[in-house]
Amino acid sequence: MNPADEILDIVDEHDRVVTQTPRGEAYARGLRHRCVFIQVRDAAGRLFVHRRTATKLVFPALYDLFVGGVVGAGESYDEAALREAEEELGVSGLPEPSFLFKFLYEDGAGNSWWSAVYEVRCELAVRPQVEEVQWHDFLTDEEVTARLGEWEWVPDGLAAHERLRAFRAAG
Repeated sequence: MNPADEILDIVDEHDRVVTQTPRGEAYARGLRHRCVFIQVRDAAGRLFVHRRTATKLVFPALYDLFVGGVVGAGESYDEAALREAEEELGVSGLPEPSFLFKFLYEDGAGNSWWSAVYEVRCELAVRPQVEEVQWHDFLTDEEVTARLGEWEWVPDGLAAHERLRAFRAAG
């Protein structure tokens, strides 16, 4: 199926479903929907970082600190987190990602989505989807910090990353 044809739940400012529409229409009209962000670390504690392909509908060719994506119509955040993590990493048998928190991402330019943030440890050999991932590696926290000012990152992933840092600092 063409990703633009995937049906999404459209939600209000309280994350309540108000209608359903194809993904392409949701993006074109700036309709609020649901997404999941999963931070993936390997057995050594390194963070999975990747560069999105140039064919992605949103934020093509930018770097990302999370795997994830949209929550399909009728799908729970938890179901989407496991599905998206396994799809993007190219693995099966991943432990269920742990839910951390949820926030409303708004960029001021009409993009808005409820964003559920998760974490998971992946000790499996990853084989990322070539349709989704152009480059990937597991980086130390120090390597990630060094690249934050150098690489062009997806803005919603940066927002999730900042909120995750604050969440952990408060914890």
